[in-house]
Amino acid sequence: MNRLRQHGMQLSRSLWLALLQISLCFSAASLHADDWPQWRGPQRDGVWREDGILDAFPANGLPVRWRTPIGAGYSGPAVAGGRVFLMDRTTKEDPDTEVKTRWDFRDKTMGLERVLCVDEATGKILWTHSYLRKYTVAYGTGPRATPTVHGDKVYTLGTMGDFYCLEAATGKEVWKKNLVQNYGAAVPLYGYAIQPLVEGDQVIILVGGSGPAVLALDRHNGKELWKALSASEPGYSAPLICTLAGQRQLIVWHADGMAGLVPDSGKVLWSIPHATKVGMSITTPAIEGNRLAVSSQYEGALMLEFKPGAAAPEILWKASTGGAPEKEWKKTGFNTTLSTVLLLDNFMYGVSLYGEMCCLNGNTGERVWTALAPTSGGTEPKERWSTVFMVPHHDRVFIFNEKGDLILSRLTSKGYEEISRAHILDPDMPSSGTGGRKVVWSHPAFANRCVYARNNQELICVSLAAKP
Repeated sequence: MNRLRQHGMQLSRSLWLALLQISLCFSAASLHADDWPQWRGPQRDGVWREDGILDAFPANGLPVRWRTPIGAGYSGPAVAGGRVFLMDRTTKEDPDTEVKTRWDFRDKTMGLERVLCVDEATGKILWTHSYLRKYTVAYGTGPRATPTVHGDKVYTLGTMGDFYCLEAATGKEVWKKNLVQNYGAAVPLYGYAIQPLVEGDQVIILVGGSGPAVLALDRHNGKELWKALSASEPGYSAPLICTLAGQRQLIVWHADGMAGLVPDSGKVLWSIPHATKVGMSITTPAIEGNRLAVSSQYEGALMLEFKPGAAAPEILWKASTGGAPEKEWKKTGFNTTLSTVLLLDNFMYGVSLYGEMCCLNGNTGERVWTALAPTSGGTEPKERWSTVFMVPHHDRVFIFNEKGDLILSRLTSKGYEEISRAHILDPDMPSSGTGGRKVVWSHPAFANRCVYARNNQELICVSLAAKP
């Protein structure tokens, strides 16, 4: 009898351990880690969907997993397959070097533009692909575009139009193009900053000029598949694919307007004039339901609405605040330069020219509230081109500002609510703002329950994982 009882206890213990192991496996599966393989994440919508993220920052700050020295550049990191990819530049000071960091002056510098691959676990640089290139652009410190990783390839676009496909594992060149030499394009004032978009067997970018404003290449061999539209300049806004009014379409915003194209052929579905001064179509369009919103420095906010069955969207409203800091909060609109624009629950969020963070009524463009806490703080707008990058996560929004602060917040029509704030990176990128202030103008990546951010000297990985 005792043996039977002992045997039964062993079976019960074995069954309990097996059930516990199964439970842990299911828990681990439910807390899967996501990659951030391109500009603004897996779905290119800037939303972070991972679970297991902390609810508030520790009082003693966020833990840094690693720091890696890098060169200069605005290119944000991409995270995929246990690797981190980004671009930087190391300059060679020649006698003809000119750097004035003025908005309308094309710096002239010679240097090595580089693609870096970093081990996600340790921060060790695994490989580097580099090429010598002379810059003739404003803010000529380094490359702008975030690499796009798809399968075993990584696609990069340099400031002067060098477009590469590399093996993700080794950095070996698969194919390359130069947009100036191959397509007769003119490098924009602020250089090429278009984030490559992979769609099936295509890789899509904006080139500018007559004919190839939008270009699709075979992502395997670089062969031209189609080109569409004409534009005075390509602008700086990332193309994306979404479904609006029941139609899956490629959305592009170039310097002269916005358009929707058939992704497989480039056939134009609709086109709306919306010219921007100095070609500054920058923000990635924000999409919610049947609405699409953008904002620019001079033209202000724009809301498009797609009606069922209509061939083209309607302009629901436009609202510009002008170009001066707001001594009294404006009643409508905001004018964004570099910052993210969000559409959440039929409200539009963004940062105006001098750091005024705003919430607008999505139906009318009317200002609901204004706050300075995420940008400059204080009671009066201070810095021109004040910038933040906003990434929604469940019911919260992570905000990374140009001071190198990571902020955990809630954005609702009721106001700005700050949950936690931590300084994770020192600003060292030159700007032509007041006194030539130093900034961080690089969009971070969120993956593996971490944030990856860079300035002109280092790439860092900071854990945002909740304690088990």
